[in-house]
Amino acid sequence: MSTSAAGARTVRVKAPGKINVSFRAGPLRPDGYHSVASLYLAVSLYEEITATSKPGTAPSDITLSINSNSVPGLAAGVPLDGRNLVVKAATLLAEVSERACGVHLDITKRVPVSGGMGGGSADAAATLLACDALWNSGLSREELSHLAAELGADVPFGLLGGAAIGLGVGDRLNPALAPAALHWVLVQADFGLSTPAVFGALDRLRAASGADPAVPEAVDPAVLSALRASDAPALAKALVNDLQPASISLAPQLADVLADGVRLGALAGVVSGSGPTVAMLAADEDHALELAARLAGAGYNALAVHGPVHGAKIVSDIRH
Repeated sequence: MSTSAAGARTVRVKAPGKINVSFRAGPLRPDGYHSVASLYLAVSLYEEITATSKPGTAPSDITLSINSNSVPGLAAGVPLDGRNLVVKAATLLAEVSERACGVHLDITKRVPVSGGMGGGSADAAATLLACDALWNSGLSREELSHLAAELGADVPFGLLGGAAIGLGVGDRLNPALAPAALHWVLVQADFGLSTPAVFGALDRLRAASGADPAVPEAVDPAVLSALRASDAPALAKALVNDLQPASISLAPQLADVLADGVRLGALAGVVSGSGPTVAMLAADEDHALELAARLAGAGYNALAVHGPVHGAKIVSDIRH
């Protein structure tokens, strides 16, 4: 059933990017994926989706645009057709919503593309929440999370936010206790890294070294303890990312970023996910701002953020 009798409606949703505070990857599985044990942390760098209904049109009438308020340069190469995860998310929800109609989706991009921060996944999570509201689908967060998992391993976390342990391929989520904000500085690159390419490099490095990794089944308790205590120095000692050597093998300059961050005062640094975004841990908010200024002075694109923050959230709902 379409909403042809109603006027247009616009729902705006924001969803956070994430960093991987801890990331362990097992061996290559027969299905082409890797089992992982990850600690996701949602941080205060948000994507926004504005969804506007097209009353009286078919649910397949899905159009997409990039908002002019996006960070300059981030929209380059972003597809505006069915290849985009946003279109896939809206299409998937339309299949299970009795009241779906056409929709125009507008993305405000702030999270780097192919940056290891789950920006596309945040967009997909925001789209599911926006279209669920727009079409009065009435799905629970759990039902939306099941749909999110069909779109990609990081998409359910875009809905959940906060801090969470991710197992399986990263899609089996359990919330982690993180009662107070931790402060970070993100060093963003002017290029992206393909997640499959980084995993491929990981497999090659392991084969060359004779490494035989086990399937990871838990996140390091030291990471969870530091999060619970909001203990930045303790967390600095526990940061780990199995993908970091692979990312550096593809983008050697990341080693310089990590070294410069520590030299300029970071407690520690880690490549986020498959990179190339590097997350530098700071002692507190003032330290993060000071560190960001120092890194910017050294020529880096640095931004102070904090986390954990909430997952996808409706920020406005307007009927025209």
